Amino acid sequence: MTPLLEYKTLVDVEDVKHLGLIVGQAFVSSASASENFFKSIGFENLRVICREGKVAGGLATVPMGMWLGGQSVPMVGIASVGIAPEYRGGGVAIALLQNMLQELYAKETPISVLYPATQQLYRKAGYEQGGHNCVWEISTQDIYLHKSPLALQPIADLNCGILHQLYQQQAQLINGYLDRNPSLWKRVTQSGEKDTVYGYLIGNQDQPEGYIVLSQYYQADRAVIEIRDWVVLSHGAAQAFWSFLANHRSTIKKVTWQSSVIDSLTLVLPEQTAKIKHQNRWMLRIVDVYKALQLRGYKLGLETELHLAVKDDLLTANNDNFILSVANGKGEVKQGGKGELQIDIEGLASLYTGLFTPHTLKLAGKLDATDTALLAATEIFTSSAPWMADFF
Repeated sequence: MTPLLEYKTLVDVEDVKHLGLIVGQAFVSSASASENFFKSIGFENLRVICREGKVAGGLATVPMGMWLGGQSVPMVGIASVGIAPEYRGGGVAIALLQNMLQELYAKETPISVLYPATQQLYRKAGYEQGGHNCVWEISTQDIYLHKSPLALQPIADLNCGILHQLYQQQAQLINGYLDRNPSLWKRVTQSGEKDTVYGYLIGNQDQPEGYIVLSQYYQADRAVIEIRDWVVLSHGAAQAFWSFLANHRSTIKKVTWQSSVIDSLTLVLPEQTAKIKHQNRWMLRIVDVYKALQLRGYKLGLETELHLAVKDDLLTANNDNFILSVANGKGEVKQGGKGELQIDIEGLASLYTGLFTPHTLKLAGKLDATDTALLAATEIFTSSAPWMADFF
């Protein structure tokens, strides 16, 4: 007989500690670090799967939103997915994910996002590549911009509302940016035992045009600035961003920051001196096709219709035909239609964020479509490369 698996919300303190040990071992970190993360997001957001009454693994859910087409779509981030070594290879991980997704669907969650340790597992659960997270670096000696058109002013309280307001102004313009929850904001702005976080407003204090949040550390005896968060809302702010960093060149050797694969900030630099240090691709899962298509934003001025036939073996309510009608920057969805674009739930994730064009997805075997449907899908979903600054 197959051992009984039970999926449940984690509430027992001892089970929290057990899950902390499992996740710590899975990610080669300490159990205390995992427990601290669990506390920051709330134990009510932890889920475990038990075999014969014992915790075999678990994960953390992080409710927030994702900006797509200028609209914030409700989203649940998945983090700290860990299975105890003695239970690996027996289907526990996929059972954990499947139960979690069924719970999210029951709660009418449109989409879910995670950073994969392995793509194969998450693809089995319907996730697919959705966008980028890139870390860039540059030597302070190679910036060459030393005069700022705008002043920078220290921020005494990094929990101030102005940071959130400026962030939202930038976030709504970028596909893939997170509509952060409090735990992610805390991670960005809170100083730790080994580092201090500094913040600076760019421009007039009454009408700032951006900000920089940073910390400093040593790497191989070289001082490095890590930009934890940034917002740049004007050309002057971009110039101020670089000049501020260039003027650290006497003590700081290198600067790192997170941005897109195509980083507009680097266009301001005189030379191509900034380089991508490393990059990840996060994965997205369409949990509720109807709500996901209905709630994201679309291009203004576009009026068109797309007939989709979606295949989803896990969440069977998604396994249907849908008509997406786009007008005035909004989408309306109804069941039915001709099914002119046939796509599985994984391919729909990459189409939905705009990471890959419909033509590219067709070449990769992720969809099949008539010429008319392919053109409509291109008009609807093709956009600048989706990316997010946060890692969770």
